[in-house]
Amino acid sequence: MNDHDLLANTLIYLGAAVIAVPFAKRMGLGSVLGYLIAGITIGPWGLALIANSRDILHFAEFGVVLLLFLIGLELNPKRLWEMRRPIFGTGSIQVVATSLIIFVICTLLGLPWHNALIVAMGLSLSSTAIALQSLKEKNQLSTPSGHSVFSILLFQDIAVIPMLALIPILGSSMEQSSEPLLEALKVAGVIGFIIIGGHFLTRPIFRFIAATHLREIFTAFSLLLVIGIGLLMEAVGMSMALGTFLAGVLLAESEYRHELEIEIEPFKGLLLGLFFIAIGMTIDFGLLLDQPWLIVALVFGLLLIKLIVLAIIGRSEKLPASQLGLFACLLSQGGEFAFVLFTAAVTAGALEQQWASLLFVVVALSMMATPLLLLLNEKFIEPRFIHFASDQPVDTIDVPHQPVIIAGFGRFGRTIGRLLHANKIPTTILDHNPDQIEDARRFGYRVYYGDASRLDMLRSAGAETANLLIITVDDPDQVLAITDLAQQHFPHLTILARARGMAIAMEFLKRDIPLFRREIQESALLLGEDALKQLGYGAFQAKQMAHTFRNHESMLLQKMYQTDVLEKRIHISQMARKELAQLLEADEQEQQNLRDHSWRER
Repeated sequence: MNDHDLLANTLIYLGAAVIAVPFAKRMGLGSVLGYLIAGITIGPWGLALIANSRDILHFAEFGVVLLLFLIGLELNPKRLWEMRRPIFGTGSIQVVATSLIIFVICTLLGLPWHNALIVAMGLSLSSTAIALQSLKEKNQLSTPSGHSVFSILLFQDIAVIPMLALIPILGSSMEQSSEPLLEALKVAGVIGFIIIGGHFLTRPIFRFIAATHLREIFTAFSLLLVIGIGLLMEAVGMSMALGTFLAGVLLAESEYRHELEIEIEPFKGLLLGLFFIAIGMTIDFGLLLDQPWLIVALVFGLLLIKLIVLAIIGRSEKLPASQLGLFACLLSQGGEFAFVLFTAAVTAGALEQQWASLLFVVVALSMMATPLLLLLNEKFIEPRFIHFASDQPVDTIDVPHQPVIIAGFGRFGRTIGRLLHANKIPTTILDHNPDQIEDARRFGYRVYYGDASRLDMLRSAGAETANLLIITVDDPDQVLAITDLAQQHFPHLTILARARGMAIAMEFLKRDIPLFRREIQESALLLGEDALKQLGYGAFQAKQMAHTFRNHESMLLQKMYQTDVLEKRIHISQMARKELAQLLEADEQEQQNLRDHSWRER
């Protein structure tokens, strides 16, 4: 390939990614599927813009190596130990159970045991990118199902390492070795060198380079470290990813960890995207056309097996029934590491290319099915359980009913709680984030686990006899759900609420709730006052300007509330900026006139 071809192909890769990935994200499909779609589009089954994808696939596999290095950096040994039960308990059960079922089925279908093992390991993994992105979009990371999904994904990321290490052993390269003992000693020696070198040699080198204050040299050494370790592992017949993962774990407690993450992240993202584009180009859709029912059956079978295993795990972990569907759907698909494992297996001679091509199609289609499964769960499964209190883990509220209920005890709610507590005003505090509850209880606050958007939870908290309901939950949709529930069933309650922006503030106006505060407005105005004082304005004048701004914002909110047309709201906002400038200028002139009058009288 000449330089012109390389630049032309680079232009095609980047152009396909820039178009397909944002589109896939907007459609709710996630970035991984966006890269796969880009690869399919420019590959032989699309526009056929790129003829040979194998060369770029070999180069792009380095993105996976960088990804595993960054995963290792995140896995601080202390953090791993603290999370050992959900990660190594729940996570290992999911991987082992799914692998075992798929292994038995593949063996019964006549697949050789070593091929069946590779297929089972690859298909037991789920898409970290799809699952975590979906959890973030649904604001479910802090829920019990979110914690369980994260724990299983973390175990899967760790499990990839021994799986990749096992592939050369299952392949032809290790079987043909005439001196297996010597090969094993080489591997042990290289791993020992990585462990010792990572612990004792890298820090002094990083310290020396950091002292030069040359960021590009720090970046260069970071890449040199990862590439060097990867090639060293490959030289002894082991996975490049295994060595870089070990190096990442060893550097997880280093003072240079965050700088390493910052320097390597862009290379990882670009190369990993290139890897998935290359995978998309190699997916053989001729198989789907030739054997559509076989592939549909394989996709359906994979999803069914994983859904059943995950549902059983979810029930054993006592997840709320309303969250079981989300938990199972998020992890039911094949994952990006399946592509990595199957590609490595083909390279090592442990899996035939025709099997890998079939599995690529199955995994890609299972990933594409995830948004549909989540939609079905949200429309048809969750609503059947969401109203049943018996399936939800609710603390027993064993204190007399208090006059104030606080829903949400994060940074905003805790400030209010401290103020009321300091004035000896009794409160009942609800939150559904286990981490926040545990943190608050360490500081002596009694916080009850429960979802305030449920009628039984509000009744249990004493909403029938309370005077105030203070809503400080993060999620705007949940804030409105709690508001509607309280207004419908407890109309005597005075509702005070936190508004994260103008949109939710207007929703409060629709519901005739005047007692709300926009989250950052007051603190921003106070800082603005300080800025004005630093610029030479007097303290009183700065306070007056902030007061004028506050009143003007209230009037602007009322005006924008009166129309639902976006263009009119934009026009109102633009006119309001001019009016505010005129108001402040008039106030300044009035203050100047008062000062002049006072000076003349003296």
